[in-house]
Amino acid sequence: MAEDALTSRQRVNLAIDHQRPDRVPRDFAAVPEVWEQLGAFFGTTDRGRILDVLGVDCRVVSYDLFCRDPDVDEQGPVGGAWRKAEPDGSYRDIWGAHRMLVKNPFGALDQFASFPLGHAETTGDMQSYRWPSPAWWDFSGLRDFAARINDHAGYNMRYRIGAIFETAWSLIGFEKAQLCLALKPALLRYMMERITEVHEANLRKVLDTCSDLIDIVYFYDDVASQNSLLMSPEMYASTIQPYHQRIIEVAARFDKPVMMHCCGAVYPLIERFIDMGLSILNPVQPSARDMNPEKLANDFGGSITFHGGIDVQRFLPFATPEQVRDKVRHTCELLGRHGGYIMSGSHHLQADTPLENILAMYGVAAG
Repeated sequence: MAEDALTSRQRVNLAIDHQRPDRVPRDFAAVPEVWEQLGAFFGTTDRGRILDVLGVDCRVVSYDLFCRDPDVDEQGPVGGAWRKAEPDGSYRDIWGAHRMLVKNPFGALDQFASFPLGHAETTGDMQSYRWPSPAWWDFSGLRDFAARINDHAGYNMRYRIGAIFETAWSLIGFEKAQLCLALKPALLRYMMERITEVHEANLRKVLDTCSDLIDIVYFYDDVASQNSLLMSPEMYASTIQPYHQRIIEVAARFDKPVMMHCCGAVYPLIERFIDMGLSILNPVQPSARDMNPEKLANDFGGSITFHGGIDVQRFLPFATPEQVRDKVRHTCELLGRHGGYIMSGSHHLQADTPLENILAMYGVAAG
């Protein structure tokens, strides 16, 4: 079958349905420094054009493009998402999470500057916090926005919700959140309830008005390190899973598959994710324990769609272009055996990745 026989939307949806499309679908995510390299190489700053040249089938529209804190006079988008700038150059997102940009030898990364609920010891301490309301979101422009992204090309479009557990710990601090999982789960449940009720309301609004434009519902929550889960499966089930399940159930009412981003060694939860109704797992981090594509294909092929799988840590920065082409070919054949695979990096492509390896990954000639 010729590659142009299917639209990108059809190609991805076939893969999610565990049918083999004309070719394995592709997605792309990268840090700003990589986008700059690609822009210089292709002679354009238009990211849509760059994605087209790379043959990328997926596009994303994010919930934080459509929010506004009614009590903040001066606010503006940084990279498209809502941000409130602080006098010291740091910023806060719509939830109040406080970050700053820290430079490193390859570029810059966001790091936490403080935790606004780090002092909280009881749910009473949290009740006075200024939690966002669904009324802060206005999705009236979403249809036109999505249509401009799609530009009649038939891309596969996913709606990015954001996080639940990660947003909670961004307010209270990661170490304290881990302690709360074991000692004060009611604190985490309170925060995740406030966060989830906003995401649920927003998701219903989006799918009520734009269901025909949205193919995938997407949320993210890292619950694993590279070597193990961050909590026991039982602790995940009792504390975090119910909130993830609520998102999946809202999407299911509109017959939309759900994609979850979870880095690291999440293998012990994959069967549980399948039982929950999760359709797509991202990013498939091969360097993490038990997450090599061979094991995943053998154990879960045909049961869940995998998204990612091309290692951005230990492989792409150091391989030759020919090795990259071989790895991509092998991974596509392995994870795409039953459909059920979308090729992408195991996270955002990093600034230390050679340009020629990125081009090889997407089958573009380097010169």
